[in-house]
Amino acid sequence: MSTFNAGQFFALDRIRKPEGGLTLGVELPLDNDWSPEREGLRVKEGRPFGVPDLTHHYPDLVRQVDRSGFAAVWMRDVPVFDPNNFGDAGSVYDPFVNLGFLAGITENIALGTAAVVLPLRHPMMVAKAAASVDKLSGGRLILGVASGDRPVEYPLLGRDFEGRGEAFRGAVSYLHDAWKTGGLPLGDGRIEPSLDLLPKPQQPQIPMIIAGQGRQSPDWIAANMQGRFVYPNGVERLAAQARDWTTARKALGLPRGAFVSAFHLDLADDPDDQPTPRRFGARIGRNAFIDHLHALEDAGVDHLALLLRPSRRPLNEVIDELSRDVLPALNRQSSPAKTAAE
Repeated sequence: MSTFNAGQFFALDRIRKPEGGLTLGVELPLDNDWSPEREGLRVKEGRPFGVPDLTHHYPDLVRQVDRSGFAAVWMRDVPVFDPNNFGDAGSVYDPFVNLGFLAGITENIALGTAAVVLPLRHPMMVAKAAASVDKLSGGRLILGVASGDRPVEYPLLGRDFEGRGEAFRGAVSYLHDAWKTGGLPLGDGRIEPSLDLLPKPQQPQIPMIIAGQGRQSPDWIAANMQGRFVYPNGVERLAAQARDWTTARKALGLPRGAFVSAFHLDLADDPDDQPTPRRFGARIGRNAFIDHLHALEDAGVDHLALLLRPSRRPLNEVIDELSRDVLPALNRQSSPAKTAAE
């Protein structure tokens, strides 16, 4: 069972409100290549689907997110672009290189991965990279982790796809040991006291959030993770998942941690537009979107990562409207229903 105490995970405090309620983050990449106009341009130019256009002031947009009241930015770990089977290059950049860059140009937001595929990387290098980001960012890293679902990547790296669940557990254990002071874990349960892994994290412990199940049992997840990042879903389904997470943590005598999901947002010009559903999200006006966010608050969702790739409007306008008109609407006490559920 995890021996971590409440109050050790400073970065989590950036995405969860102590009194309850919802915070918003932004998922990278910051482009709008999934809008109809940009999709038509992509086809005309002969560019592959799923590779984002990062030439449109990417650092400026991240800085805008950082100063606009959002809680986090999130990035995925997609080592290899596979246009035939998955067709999505994710954030393109290596997540730890990207995190180091973002640590240097931001001050306020948590920096999250959603998620690093642990069995594809040696845990010693993950431990060093994650601790480096945490130190450089002043303790703002949230390490989202996963076992991966793309079989093509495993043989390319000489890794066993079927054994990824066991490898995932071993990597988590290694990270916990490597971030302590006093010796280097050798990966077999032994510690070599004459060696050490530097730097140590800025936070007393780097919080880990699991994306998906990682081929682990619910009890193991509750004991070893500080949060869950689940696929976008309906409010009722998310409420059930949040209850299960809260119940499992409470049964172990652990603090609730963070329950996180995502939403693919195309924010309409008309604030009164009703939602037009799309996969994992909707085209929606801000008033209906605020109503949806309040429903997620009451369902027990702590944080929602917004993917803006479907947006038809310029992203700086979307970020500005969310900051000006949507985030202030979330600065309310949680409803009695949510408080009772906790």
